Amino acid sequence: MEQLEFFVVPSPCVGICSLDDKGYCKGCMRKREERFNWLQMTPAQQLHVIKLCRQRYRRKIAKQKQEQGGAPSQDDDIQQSLF
Repeated sequence: MEQLEFFVVPSPCVGICSLDDKGYCKGCMRKREERFNWLQMTPAQQLHVIKLCRQRYRRKIAKQKQEQGGAPSQDDDIQQSLF
């Protein structure tokens, strides 16, 4: 048994449940199957999903900055508090 299995990994959901153009949740950056299967995942799998969400978020912000010349959006503040 891994030590991670002793601790519950909290859901990254922030209550903003709408999808972006790529199919990721705008609030937590999870894919549909990651959201639907969250409770069946092991803690290690959940932590891996959170890592993927961070990567997606960073790519999204980098793309926005490139397109807008560096001006962050209001959604950035909400998402940043997650990570």
